[in-house]
Amino acid sequence: MTQLLTERQLRARPGGGPAAAGATAALLGLAATGVPVLCCWLLSAPPQDGVLDAARLAGAVWLLAHGGPLLREPGGAPLSITPLALTAACVLLIARAGARAAAQAPPGRTAAACGALCAGYLAVALPVALGCRGAGALRAQPLPDLLAAAALAWSAACLGARGGAAWWRAFRSRLVGRLGRWPLAPRSAAVQEEPEEADEAEEVARRLPAWLRRCCRPLPAGVVLPTVGAGLLVLLAGGVLLLAVAAALRPVAIEVVVREVAAGSLAGQLGLLLCCLLVLPNAALWAVGYALGPGFWLGGDSLVAAGRAHLGAVPDFPLLVLAPEAGSAWQHLAQAVPVLAALTVAALLGRAAAAAGTAPADTVGGTDADGPWSNATTARTAAAVALLLAAAVAVAGWLAGGALGAGRMARLGPAAACGPAAAVWCLLLAVPGALAVRWWSLRRARAGEADGEWAAAGR
Repeated sequence: MTQLLTERQLRARPGGGPAAAGATAALLGLAATGVPVLCCWLLSAPPQDGVLDAARLAGAVWLLAHGGPLLREPGGAPLSITPLALTAACVLLIARAGARAAAQAPPGRTAAACGALCAGYLAVALPVALGCRGAGALRAQPLPDLLAAAALAWSAACLGARGGAAWWRAFRSRLVGRLGRWPLAPRSAAVQEEPEEADEAEEVARRLPAWLRRCCRPLPAGVVLPTVGAGLLVLLAGGVLLLAVAAALRPVAIEVVVREVAAGSLAGQLGLLLCCLLVLPNAALWAVGYALGPGFWLGGDSLVAAGRAHLGAVPDFPLLVLAPEAGSAWQHLAQAVPVLAALTVAALLGRAAAAAGTAPADTVGGTDADGPWSNATTARTAAAVALLLAAAVAVAGWLAGGALGAGRMARLGPAAACGPAAAVWCLLLAVPGALAVRWWSLRRARAGEADGEWAAAGR
């Protein structure tokens, strides 16, 4: 029904502004966090804790989902591992609010609407951070927690507003005009530069060396980012599969940890289940690091990778006991995951390269002329996908790691070399693979055309 209302009606509704939308998104995220926490508290009902302590715990976990660091009792040990499942829920709520705010904003005021949305979001985050800084199992640090919440809210709001916002298209057009070319986002027919900007871009491009002009030719539109997403999805699916295999191989270890930590109580078991669900994407990314080769850190000098493991004392947590205690040759089978991801990238790019009419014309330095991509364009596109995929893996690995405490527990998560390792896998397999798929697809297309000509001549 909301979509049927006119813009004037939406603005006239009380509480329908961007600030209210941001506050609503924050409250929904708090509710999604607080309901299971309060349910566990009701089942256990420790006599020394009250409802306020459970509310503080829920608020602290919600702040942690934004990337804000916490202090864990006893001793004020740092806690900075972000529960990515809850982070994804918060991003989804803010992005939906940002999309609606952008649709209701007048032309040229989308950025202001996103700012108002963030202000409403922080209006909820501020009292939560101040209320969680006192006593409790988890204590907030208001300043870094609010900065993290502001960064996440602004990024997610812009992400939601980007799809239908005119300001993004205008900004991209101006940026393309200033730089001459934007290799990863070539202009489309719907976004054209002004004549003066286009002339300036051509003049800047002609002054560049020939090798730099060839490198800066626009990549095929609508191919790079979807292919990066496909490769990342294959890696994540492989990480989840590795987790499932590890859980199937070590059920006894999981049962022992659950029995020791939960102490046989239903509330403890539900709390462990909730924690495992919140950090399940983190564990999948750790498994991706394991499959890529560099592995992941489990504190101090404890590094776990395919074929090698150096484990020290590991905290009692069901997902952490899945780490292999020693290396073996069969563990290298996990490296089939990056191989499948690279082959997926190669297949998608090779099929796109062989399709006619997908390559954009380049006005400076040559063109692929509305036909199948050249070998150089195919290789450049595969290299760009490899670099972007490596950047995505590096950022995701950084978000999935953090600290569980001081000392050796201050270093947990995928190794820093996971991003470069993803680039190496993709460059070694996706570039020649895309060229091979392109050649095979063109060969089959030419054979089909020849058969058609022979059949027509036989008539």
